[in-house]
Amino acid sequence: MKAYRSSLLYFQPSSEPRHSVIYEEDGLLVVGPNHQGVQVVQAVGPYRDVVARYPEVSVQHFPGRIIAPGFVDLHSHYPQTNVIGSPADGLLPWLENYTFPEENRFSAPEYCAQAAAFFVAEMLRHGVTTSLTFATSHPASVHALFTEAQRQRLRMITGLCLMDRHAPPDLLNRPCRPGGTDATEQSLIDSEALLKQWHGVDRLGYAITPRFAPTSTDAQLHGAGALAARYPDVWIQSHVAENHEEVAWARDLFPTSDSYLSTYADFGLLRQRAIYAHCIHFDDADRVLMRDSGAAAAVCPTSNLFLGSGFFDYAGADRAGFHYGLANDVGGGTSFSPFHTMLAAYYVGREGQTKTGLSLSPQQLWWQHTAGAAQALGLSGVVGNLQPGCEADFVVLNPKATPLLERRTAQASNLDELLFAMIVLGDDRLVEQTVISQAF
Repeated sequence: MKAYRSSLLYFQPSSEPRHSVIYEEDGLLVVGPNHQGVQVVQAVGPYRDVVARYPEVSVQHFPGRIIAPGFVDLHSHYPQTNVIGSPADGLLPWLENYTFPEENRFSAPEYCAQAAAFFVAEMLRHGVTTSLTFATSHPASVHALFTEAQRQRLRMITGLCLMDRHAPPDLLNRPCRPGGTDATEQSLIDSEALLKQWHGVDRLGYAITPRFAPTSTDAQLHGAGALAARYPDVWIQSHVAENHEEVAWARDLFPTSDSYLSTYADFGLLRQRAIYAHCIHFDDADRVLMRDSGAAAAVCPTSNLFLGSGFFDYAGADRAGFHYGLANDVGGGTSFSPFHTMLAAYYVGREGQTKTGLSLSPQQLWWQHTAGAAQALGLSGVVGNLQPGCEADFVVLNPKATPLLERRTAQASNLDELLFAMIVLGDDRLVEQTVISQAF
């Protein structure tokens, strides 16, 4: 066993997120292997109380630091790392001019490998220890990301991007060989093969991944839904209701569905462990459908602001009662930093709901990127917290990392002021160390 003495930030289990933070000024975190040989939290709490129960454990002291759960990110695109910050008039032009040309480069395994290595390292450098992310329509891109995540022990959920229409020909799912199985059927065969190879290996999970409904035929969506029914413990990820043009396009393509969101339900793709990015342009019926199906939203504030897509309706989501969490959405998103993402979510809450006067608390923002995101993934009690039994993923934060941070955090008179100062002023320099749960 190992123990870490520091200020500790974590969450009460299964409590209301706005008031769920536990903060120990002088705390002790004890970690050790569980019966499966995975390093998990054994005990957490005030130093004086916990050390008395573990008098022989070796203690590493981090004076002036804060240990907090590793961040959980619900949506990103590892193949889009090179197009962060590309100018465009909106989502669809951005895809056409930047994203699709870059993703076409992932047909080369060596390109996939170096991109995956950079992406995983960058996530960990910013304190993200669990990631749900997109690969491309090339099986090599999935293998590369799983391989690198396994090597660095980042908890990774990804899958083959399903896309058999309305995209550049070189990016559409393809048959193995000319004249063989058609492209749509081959994409489903490839998805199942990747699922069987990688899902549940170490800290890896598979996600059935239609890019978004307009780029899949009915046959591909039916096949994806059938795959989801056969493997209920895998994840589903896609996009929905990001901007008005996309919504209108989807409604034209699927006129018998009640809404863009219900298109996914019609094909069996809306259930627990289904994460849909954006979820901006919803009505109350959509919100009820999210709640009743058990699906969750990946809120992507930096990309929504950058592309002018709109504002996630926090008040509507809470009124309906469906789950959500935060995501960087690299590369439409503008930063890997959870602090930048939390700050952008604060802007979205303030600007997008001015009529309700919503102001997201620092505790709720932090919860969205840790325990709340874990809840959305169906991984409560596994990641996103430091309660006993959780995997020992955590970050060591230095609130004195920059002169301005040191000056501002020293003036904090309560927990909310401390957390908000780090959200507003923090970046990768605040993350002094990222610790990943080890297997023995």
